[in-house]
Amino acid sequence: MSETIPDEDFVVAGRRFKSRLITGTGKYETYKLNAEAVEASECEIITVAVRRVNLTQADEPLLMDYLDPNQYTFMPNTAGCFTADDALRTLRLAREIGGWDLVKLEILGDPKTLYPRMPETLETLKVLIKEGFDVMVYCSDDPNFCKALEEEGACAIMPLAAPIGSGLGILNPVNLRIIKENANVPVIVDAGIGTASDAAQVMELGCDAVIMNTAIAEAQNPVRMANAMKHAVLAGRDAYLAGRMPKKKYADPSSPLAGLI
Repeated sequence: MSETIPDEDFVVAGRRFKSRLITGTGKYETYKLNAEAVEASECEIITVAVRRVNLTQADEPLLMDYLDPNQYTFMPNTAGCFTADDALRTLRLAREIGGWDLVKLEILGDPKTLYPRMPETLETLKVLIKEGFDVMVYCSDDPNFCKALEEEGACAIMPLAAPIGSGLGILNPVNLRIIKENANVPVIVDAGIGTASDAAQVMELGCDAVIMNTAIAEAQNPVRMANAMKHAVLAGRDAYLAGRMPKKKYADPSSPLAGLI
C-alpha cells in the first residue's frame, strides 16, 4: 500500500483496486464538496445512493458532473430500502442508467436503528445473483449470516461496526475478527465509523477494506477528514501486515538488563 512496503491489491468480483477505502455520496452540502473529499481520500470506489442523488435530471446538478464514472468505480446501493421489492427495483434501475452491475445491497429493518433485515437480504441476494449482479452485502455482524451470504454468492460481505451514521466506532471487534477468519471473500466493514482511529482499527483486525460516508460528510472539515481516513486505512493495513507485538501482563524493558555497567 506504499512505495516502500508493497501490498497486494484489494480484489472484489475480479476487479483490482489499490485503495482499501470506499467513500459515499450522501449528506454533503454540495456535489463540489463531495468531489473534493473523494479526491482527498484517494479512494477508487464510490457508493451511490440511487434514490437520493441526481443521476438523470439534466436540468439540475448531476453527480457525474463532479465525479467521473470513468475515473471512479460507481457502486450503486439500496440505501433507504426497507423491502426486497424496493431494493430490486433500485438496482435494476441503476443498471439501466449506468450499466452498473457491481452493487451494494442493503435492506433495512426499521428507521430508528437502520439495522439490516437479514432473512429478506439473503433471499434478495439470491435473486440478484441469478440476474447477473456482483453483490456486496451490508449485513449484521453475525458470523453465521455472513457465511450464508458468502455461500449464496455475495462477492463481499459488509458487516456493520455500529448503527449507520452513529459514529460509535467498532462495537464488536471479536465478531468482526471471527467473520474475517471464516471468510473466503472480502470483508468490508460498513457503518458506524466516526473518526480515523476507527478506520485504523478495522484494518488492524485484518479486514479487507472499510466503507464510510457520514464520518467524512459530517466532519467540520470533510476534505481534511477524508485525507485523515486515507492515512488511517494505510496505517492500519501496514500495522496488520507488520504483526503487532503480543500484549503482556507485566512490563518488559525496552533495553535488555543483561550486561549493564
